Amino acid sequence: MNIVIEKKDIKEVYETAIIQQTAFWSEVKAKQGLQSKAFNFKVEDGSIYTSALNNTYTHADFLVLLQPLDREHTVAYVPYGPEIEPNEEYQGKFLEELSESLRPHLPSKCILIRYDLAWQSHWAKDNNDFDQLGNWNGPPEKKYQEFRFNFNTVNWNLRKANSDILPSNTIFLDLQSDSTLLLDAMKPKTRYNINLSYRKGINVKKVGMENLQVWYALYQETALRNRIHINDITYFKTVLTARAENTASPADVELLLAELDGQPLAAMFLVISGNRGTYLYGASSSSNRNYMATYALQWEAMKIAKEKGCIEYDLFGVAPRPDPAHPLYGLYKFKSGFGGQLYHRMGCWDYPLNNKQYQRFIATEMHSQGYHI
Repeated sequence: MNIVIEKKDIKEVYETAIIQQTAFWSEVKAKQGLQSKAFNFKVEDGSIYTSALNNTYTHADFLVLLQPLDREHTVAYVPYGPEIEPNEEYQGKFLEELSESLRPHLPSKCILIRYDLAWQSHWAKDNNDFDQLGNWNGPPEKKYQEFRFNFNTVNWNLRKANSDILPSNTIFLDLQSDSTLLLDAMKPKTRYNINLSYRKGINVKKVGMENLQVWYALYQETALRNRIHINDITYFKTVLTARAENTASPADVELLLAELDGQPLAAMFLVISGNRGTYLYGASSSSNRNYMATYALQWEAMKIAKEKGCIEYDLFGVAPRPDPAHPLYGLYKFKSGFGGQLYHRMGCWDYPLNNKQYQRFIATEMHSQGYHI
């Protein structure tokens, strides 16, 4: 396998449905003080696809974020990239060669490359990976995952991270049907709650920076209710104001607000990139929950995405199965009601560039709140 890699201008990053691999996302992260780099690469199809024709090549790119750990050391993070997905038996070898080709382009004291892979999990592809009710059994222990993923590699250097940064389980909804068919595909209770919210007077509208404080108040309420980490308001201001119109991969950000007689009950960030709409962040009030504002909000977001030419909708983050003990079980119940297909990603995989420093990093990470970019 011979991968040819070259640095490229962020503005030229290709259009993609993956928000985190766009020039828009680079702009968001730049406003947060993170440096990013973009790279083109070329690989022979026969080395990544089993049914490839001779002498054909795939040309693609990916975005890398650089996170300083201290004055010297850095982590390279590839969010949901690279996008191209080789056949399973070639994936480890491909990432190994890509990492070694990338190494000279990274800071000299970069200690690892972390790939947050959007590729389908190896352990979610046949019936044996699911129980009798059709629920996913999940991946095996780390050592078995690493054994399978490193098959065909030279250095056996790929390591499963202890936790994932971006959601590894999500639900994708096909938007290519008309609205009636989309509603018909939902669970009856979800369809009922959507209709109920409208009957009770819920109104959903697009808003802008003038309503950022309204969003943030709902978000803080949601975070405290669910005991999750609270981001600063400037983070959301960045997402809402970042622009990448003069690039090959812009994104369209909509802040949607659901109200009852002017009282805000729920809000969300809808981000449209390529042919996909993504429910990136959501928040809701603890009061008047019987008005089902979150249901109207999601339905309006889906319709907006569809109007803007999207063919799929990413509900972005659920429990991997209907397990009441899982912290994302509530999101699973809510989001699965809209129909769609549950999708299990590979999650975060590390390629250490300095093993001694990497072991130190992992030990620190395990005892911290988690490492997020």
